[in-house]
Amino acid sequence: MTGRIGRVSGRIGPGTIGEVMLSYRGGTAAFHAHPFDGVSGFAVGDEVLVIYFDPPQTVYVDELPDVLRHTG
Repeated sequence: MTGRIGRVSGRIGPGTIGEVMLSYRGGTAAFHAHPFDGVSGFAVGDEVLVIYFDPPQTVYVDELPDVLRHTG
C-alpha cells in the first residue's frame, strides 16, 4: 500500500479518522486514514500519497507531491 495514490472520501484531520479510497486487489477499497504528520488536514476529493500502511485497513497519508499530480 505504501506509495499508492488515493482519493479522500472522508475528511482527514488531526484527532479524526478519515477515509481514503485506494485501488486494491483489482478493485477499489476504503481504508481508514490519518495524517502522517499528525497535524495536516485533507478535504474530500483531495489526492493523497500513502506513506505508511498499518494492517489490516489503516493508512497514514501525506500531501501528494507536485511531480505526481495529474494535470489536465
